Amino acid sequence: MATNIYRSIEEPNRKGLIWEELWKSSDNGLIACWERGRVKAADNPELAESCKNGELPVLAWKGGVHTKIKDKKYGSLFYLATWQGLRGEDLNINLQEEITVVCSKTQVKVVFTANLLTYETSKLEEQEG
Repeated sequence: MATNIYRSIEEPNRKGLIWEELWKSSDNGLIACWERGRVKAADNPELAESCKNGELPVLAWKGGVHTKIKDKKYGSLFYLATWQGLRGEDLNINLQEEITVVCSKTQVKVVFTANLLTYETSKLEEQEG
């Protein structure tokens, strides 16, 4: 599997792909999420603008922040890919690095990771806290 998933904003969204091609290819669905972000940006310019301003709004994947919390939280790479699409950016995600983004609205630090164990541990902590 590739360690860096990249797709230029200049490339058009793909069409006519079946589920396996969208979600089971070498990018594991990140391109599909990024393309969905691009579609959402066209459908909802206000949402796109908030993302361009550094906000991390609540979306379909874990990673968005609606209120300030004390500690950092973890988010999925699917969220990050969608967010990059909403911002009109190239898709550029290194699967071996954690990527940290601070929400400009809430100042909450979100760590986007491919490590599902980190992700599951943070869910348990959120439920207990």
